[in-house]
Amino acid sequence: MNTAALKQEMSGELERILQFWLQETVDEENGGFHGWIDSDMTIRPQAPKGLVLHARILWTFSRAYRHDPKAEYLAMAERALHYLESCFRDQEHPGYFWMVDAQGQPLQTKKQIYGQAFHLYAVSEFIQATGRKELLSLALELFEIVEKSYDPVHGGYLEAYARDWTQETDLRLGEHDQNDKKSMNTHLHILEAYTNLYRIWQEERLEQAFRRLIDITMEQIIDQDSGHFKLFFDEDWTCKSDIISYGHDIEGSWLLVEAAHVLGDSALMEQVSRVALAMAEAVYQEGVDPDGGVMWEGNPQGLTDTDKHWWNQAEAVVGFVNAWQMSGDERYWQMAVRNWNFIKEHIIDREHGEWFWRTDRGGTPLRGDPKVNEWKCPYHNSRACYEIMERL
Repeated sequence: MNTAALKQEMSGELERILQFWLQETVDEENGGFHGWIDSDMTIRPQAPKGLVLHARILWTFSRAYRHDPKAEYLAMAERALHYLESCFRDQEHPGYFWMVDAQGQPLQTKKQIYGQAFHLYAVSEFIQATGRKELLSLALELFEIVEKSYDPVHGGYLEAYARDWTQETDLRLGEHDQNDKKSMNTHLHILEAYTNLYRIWQEERLEQAFRRLIDITMEQIIDQDSGHFKLFFDEDWTCKSDIISYGHDIEGSWLLVEAAHVLGDSALMEQVSRVALAMAEAVYQEGVDPDGGVMWEGNPQGLTDTDKHWWNQAEAVVGFVNAWQMSGDERYWQMAVRNWNFIKEHIIDREHGEWFWRTDRGGTPLRGDPKVNEWKCPYHNSRACYEIMERL
């Protein structure tokens, strides 16, 4: 497959993704978007609604409107933004709730920094797409909310707080996470938020925080010897896990390069590029099956979970194209194509639309997973399409 063919195929898939979310997910009764849709398209009307789902829909359709200014894309973005501000915003304390119920009432009121960062990422995109500079004050408010979690002693950002910003005992994003003070995942998504904010606001305070975050990622979160992210930490950066997340590694490889590029520091760009290529190579060598599918997790001894989740595949197409563009190494281009072929054959749901959550190692979809929930959102797969369309 050549570059024109990949670009064309992913452009067509983008349209199908956007149409699914336009047609299937709007909650006309309660506002916002349905919190849960099963893989057979059964809507669970009383399911709670997640901050991340609504922020990612805001990002996706803001990005869609920037790419192709259709009124229906703007309407979706505005709907998401309205629901975030009217239902997720805490009227008593700074920040946004983690979950609300089906009617939009507070359900999980903790302030998860990951979620605040995603809203910042999305609002920054909405401003770029619409030119509505009056919303910059909202973006800057979100920046200050994220910065409330900065650890002035050891550096980096703490995971979560109670509603009133006192200590929170459950710091996890979900039930499968470790309950630790700091994580790679939160830092990675603050990084993408600050990258997007810096595109529209290049003030000194943001630049300092942005550079500091890249440095922390390079020094504390990436294991330079193995080329993998470390995932969970104590406050003092003592690593608490040996799990390898191949999807985060390949996603982080290109997000780091993007951040250094937006910052415009050539020396930093050179340093980051070397590390990013090492991360892509580690995933290439350890985390990809012969069919092109990226597996879920491993540890230093080998693979531990060989399921193939939708978002790992989306990030792998971008990550391997990025590695190919940086290095000229054709192996990375061929891997991106193999991964896209795996997506086409096994991940895209040809019957109901959108993508299956995951397959087993052999590529059979696991249909018990939802098509939409607080984590199953249109951001990874639509972003992969935008990235490839722009890069090629």
